[in-house]
Amino acid sequence: AESLDATFSEFLDGFTEEELEEKEIIKISFGQDLSWKYLTWVRNHSFVWNHPTAILYGNYDNLQSIDTIQTFARECEATITVMKNGEHWFHTDEQMKFLDRWICS
Repeated sequence: AESLDATFSEFLDGFTEEELEEKEIIKISFGQDLSWKYLTWVRNHSFVWNHPTAILYGNYDNLQSIDTIQTFARECEATITVMKNGEHWFHTDEQMKFLDRWICS
């Protein structure tokens, strides 16, 4: 949750957590909503991941840092594939082709 908190704080677009709590939902510059309800749920519900996992990460991910992904991967023994020019949401033709090849490998 600590790394989530650090990542979450980066996206507050100048708002404080207190303002998020007061407003409950804040729309931020890249089009997503930040929710106080979701943040508090995540903080209060830690989990143990014990399933074989492979992670596909875009090096232009604007929601999660590679450090956060690497920490999660170490903790659950996951493998990571990093796509050059990939984003958090894979949506371009190039990204979708990469995703298809990755799934089939």
